[in-house]
Amino acid sequence: MTALQALAPAVPGRFGSYAPEEVTWLLTDLSAVALERGTEDREEAIQSGTHYSEMLPVEYQPDAAYLALFDAALEASAGRLADAVARVGERVWDAAAAHGETPVLVSLARAGTPIGVLLRRWYRASRGVDVPHYTISIIRGRGIDEVALAHVLARHPAAAVRFVDGWTGKGAIQRQLTDAVAGWVDAHPADAALDDRLAVLADPGGCTELHGTRDDFLIPSACLNSTVSGLVSRTVLRDDLIGPGMFHGAKYYAELAGSDVSARFVDTVAAAFPAALPAGDAPPGARTPTWAGWAAVERIAAAHGIADVNLVKPGVGETTRVLLRRVPWQVLVRPDRAEDLRHVAALARARGVPLVGVPDLPYSCVGLIRPVRR
Repeated sequence: MTALQALAPAVPGRFGSYAPEEVTWLLTDLSAVALERGTEDREEAIQSGTHYSEMLPVEYQPDAAYLALFDAALEASAGRLADAVARVGERVWDAAAAHGETPVLVSLARAGTPIGVLLRRWYRASRGVDVPHYTISIIRGRGIDEVALAHVLARHPAAAVRFVDGWTGKGAIQRQLTDAVAGWVDAHPADAALDDRLAVLADPGGCTELHGTRDDFLIPSACLNSTVSGLVSRTVLRDDLIGPGMFHGAKYYAELAGSDVSARFVDTVAAAFPAALPAGDAPPGARTPTWAGWAAVERIAAAHGIADVNLVKPGVGETTRVLLRRVPWQVLVRPDRAEDLRHVAALARARGVPLVGVPDLPYSCVGLIRPVRR
């Protein structure tokens, strides 16, 4: 038996910490494979040409003070998060209904998975309907997992499929998804109704019509890694591990079960769901993508002498990721958002990263990754 043959698809109920009915993981289980590399070593490898999907960061284990910040952020934002779930949930429902379909949620691992779980719960709470929910991998520069996408489309109409993520930064994943869907439809014309619009809670980058809000606010699931995402790692795509016909891979960190807050996150937000969709929903014209975020990132990169825009990570979620698993250079922050950025400040202090106030910043904060000098 080869190493590839020894690997198997993730099995609901035995992979991840969500209940099997909450999500079907279309991933190859790499739990037994050593993939983690230290932060400095991984950063140098990425900037030297190794693709980020070929390795994993070491899982950040927060201290009690940081977990207290997560708890406070979740308590303070539960209502706002629930409102955003309801808004984007209705937009997703309407988009599928326009084709006579009920949504089939396909969340992008892993930040999309908690949001997909919440959307599924919203439809049960608001309509009494259980919708299918899958998680598949999409990787910047490598594309979507076409084996997983084929699995979904063999079971559901293309017009029903709705892609879900947590938030947008500058819009790199939306662009990747658009390219992936275009390529798929070219090869599979029968799936021409496949919609490339990403559904997210927050769209500060102005990349998609299907959003709950365009405010750059803290979604507490961004504060942590696997312990708020079903104990599942980022996805992995490596030729020696993932062969033809296999799903992209990921690890299940069962040993972190004692620190898992995945269920508490979705339970807390779902408990705050509004009785009905809040009034004052934006008209469709106001939701048109502007891509203002991408333009802002290009300006910020130029102002700081950064040649690669992938080293500029805008928004609360992306800045948090920089501080958790990359080598940050500095963090630009809007002073008037300081109260919402306490976890960012804590992470920056712990890593000795300067916080630089920028009053006119178009995001709440922006993380800059230190370029590796070669």
